[in-house]
Amino acid sequence: MPPRRRTDPAEGRAAVQAWRADPAAAPTAVRRTAVRFTLEELAHVAPGNAVEVRVPPDGAVQAVAGPRHTRGTPPNVVETDPGTWLALATGAQTWADAVAAGLVHASGERADLTGLLPLQAARPRLT
Repeated sequence: MPPRRRTDPAEGRAAVQAWRADPAAAPTAVRRTAVRFTLEELAHVAPGNAVEVRVPPDGAVQAVAGPRHTRGTPPNVVETDPGTWLALATGAQTWADAVAAGLVHASGERADLTGLLPLQAARPRLT
């Protein structure tokens, strides 16, 4: 069962759209809401506790099915900055390109999020 959402989906989508419109000008609160919404969305589409996704200073979530860790550093960790995370979540950047550029630090056998990104709820609507 996915974790309970803390960000209203309508507010989250609005924050993602505002960030996409001008990432450099998006206020910190908007960026933070967009990051938290997309992290919650990841946990919704890939429930579990096998991978910890960290986007400091805006948020972190555990997602992806597999063995649960309970103490210390988890064996599967993904960490990146807010701008890179939102670019990945919205499809503005690919996982492979971000990893190759050193923008994403991923460790562990389950830490490859290629099949989960971009997130459907964060993609721009074509209508």
